[in-house]
Amino acid sequence: MRKPMMFCRRLVLLGCASALAGCVSLGGGEPPSSLLTLTAEASVPPGSAHIGTQADTLAVHVPETSASIDVLRIPVQVDDATIAYVTDAVWVEKPARLFRRVVAETIRAETGQFVIDGDDPSLFADIHLRGTLREFGYDARSSSVVVRFDAIRTGEGGMVETRRFEAVEQGILAQAAPVSSALNRAANDVARQVAAWLSETPDPGP
Repeated sequence: MRKPMMFCRRLVLLGCASALAGCVSLGGGEPPSSLLTLTAEASVPPGSAHIGTQADTLAVHVPETSASIDVLRIPVQVDDATIAYVTDAVWVEKPARLFRRVVAETIRAETGQFVIDGDDPSLFADIHLRGTLREFGYDARSSSVVVRFDAIRTGEGGMVETRRFEAVEQGILAQAAPVSSALNRAANDVARQVAAWLSETPDPGP
């Protein structure tokens, strides 16, 4: 009796895999013909200059990520326990670093603050933006892209502030071009939210 049940389960799994085969993959395949990147929608014009002190300089650090995001692929949440990847969608660099650049450039453009986002920004800044990129991919269950960032701002005197930011775009086809474009828009949306938050006066607490 167990063999027919096992056979039926295999047929169901094969059917699900066939339905997703044209959109997502579990790895392998031919290399893509092009690579994806993120671009800041707000940017500082060429020739702009800023002079500041270490006390008012912001260091933007590469956010932490889970293993599913810390790759050059776009993760697809198929169900609660299964992750695949968008077919033919490959980042030119890991998305956490691309996201850091979008956030840093948006903060420069939106706030005018002196921002450092190099590989070792800690040397020249007293204010730091760190955090965790919780979600940066595609949810097949809702046909949407999700960018979720838990930000941590630290400053002089031991000040620590945290806030969660999120952007969701629904109705996106599970294909490289529409997913990557939607992720770029969502990343910029989150970056603008972060810039607006940093423009607020930090809460000194009780």
